[in-house]
Amino acid sequence: MNDKTLSPNPIKLIGRASRGFTKLADGALRDHGFATGQLPVLGSLKGGVARSQAELARIAQVEQPSMAQLLNRMERDGLVERVPDPADKRSRLISLTAPAAKRMHLARRVMEGLLQEALTGFSEQEIEQLMALLLRLIENIDHMNSEQGGS
Repeated sequence: MNDKTLSPNPIKLIGRASRGFTKLADGALRDHGFATGQLPVLGSLKGGVARSQAELARIAQVEQPSMAQLLNRMERDGLVERVPDPADKRSRLISLTAPAAKRMHLARRVMEGLLQEALTGFSEQEIEQLMALLLRLIENIDHMNSEQGGS
């Protein structure tokens, strides 16, 4: 990183930070029966909300086949269950199991603790600035994707 001849590439740094944080979080969450890849699904289903697989894929920003695989593993591990859709008996909705719902606070506590530790030494102003910059970057990337017909 000290080589000044390299052009700065914040996307690589963001990716490196994300991969490192995910590795830490996966290790800590594993003790409670969760994984970081499951968090968008778990968060979307908290409070007793049931959703379709398509809706969960959209929320998690993954393709349907990837969501199907994730949900199959989560169902196998007792985190989610498929329930009949009251509006369409041929369809199934995904909901949290009672044991998973009871453990959700543990995952939240793990993630909050890791985030606090990762932001050690950052002032409140620096955290706000980092958030604002990242949100601008995301907005630009979303705009680029929409111009290319992506999602």
